Amino acid sequence: MSGEAIGFAAAGVAILCFGSNFVPIKKFETGDGVFFQWILCVTIWMAGLIVNCIRHFPPFQPIAMLGGFLWCTGNMLTVPIIKCIGLSLGMLVWGLTNLLAGWSSGTFGLFGLHEETVAKPVLNYLGVVFCCASLALYLFVKSDVAQETTAALAINTEEGHLLEGDESPRHHVTTTSAVVVVETSWVDRLTTFQKRVVGLVLSVVAGVFYGTNFDPPQYIMDNQVGAHYNEAHQWVPVSKNGLDYVFSHFSGILVTSTIYMLIYCIVKKNKPDVYPQVILPAVASGTLWAIADICWFVANSELSFVVAFPMITTGPGVIASLWGIFAFREFSGRRNFLFLGGAFTVTIVGVLLIALSRMS
Repeated sequence: MSGEAIGFAAAGVAILCFGSNFVPIKKFETGDGVFFQWILCVTIWMAGLIVNCIRHFPPFQPIAMLGGFLWCTGNMLTVPIIKCIGLSLGMLVWGLTNLLAGWSSGTFGLFGLHEETVAKPVLNYLGVVFCCASLALYLFVKSDVAQETTAALAINTEEGHLLEGDESPRHHVTTTSAVVVVETSWVDRLTTFQKRVVGLVLSVVAGVFYGTNFDPPQYIMDNQVGAHYNEAHQWVPVSKNGLDYVFSHFSGILVTSTIYMLIYCIVKKNKPDVYPQVILPAVASGTLWAIADICWFVANSELSFVVAFPMITTGPGVIASLWGIFAFREFSGRRNFLFLGGAFTVTIVGVLLIALSRMS
């Protein structure tokens, strides 16, 4: 297979896995999501270790760990975002910011990266516009699960919790029939206006962190950070293969997640919300996420940011929605299906335009 064929195949696998990675966790309670995320990140690190072994232990790159910190920090922000402005608006803002931050990094050479070019720039720009529009269309789709949750909250049942938010985010809300006392968080003490401002700001920050999490390893490759002459006076360049940075990147994710887990335990006075039944589903979810992100590294190397980012940030929405339609029956009504059909169509057109922009 040619490099481009490998890149598009990797992008396809990334889209499929990102769109499916929360299916294993769908029916399980995760509490506030911190413990779930920590198990997820441990699994991600283990997948990175396997890649490291397969690649014969390339040099560890501490700078690439910064990318893991960015992703994990952005992921932690999704919980207060949902509490402040809700799932739909939060996903729209951080999804658009994620797409634009990653695409702009390559297109304009931001943060010290080299500018990337495609054979047909106009098609690439037009494809990005279509991809942004497809994300906006999802804002008008109302999930039956979300509606049931709103009704349940009105009669003081337990509050549902966010599972996860990533370069391809899907969430699930659950409820129980028991009446409980919900702890007051700092978000609950904000006014409606303050919640909106805080939610929008955090959404933009999370999106930027998601969209730039590949920049540190790409910076190493573009600028040959760490290249040197060996004892035989031979020039030893830095690897241009994205797979050689997976373990360093995933190590940053694990370290950051563990630090946040420890802070969380301290804040909760050593009484964190731990749900043992979520461990195996979290491992399955983390495995799918890791496969998707590893494939994203490959797509970035073979296709460039300007092609890979718009495709992989918008494609998973189609896959996740298909799961919701056929497996979980989350959507009903002619209006919902019209907007979903429109989002699917616009996404496919955008992805095709971006793919064609790569062809000479």
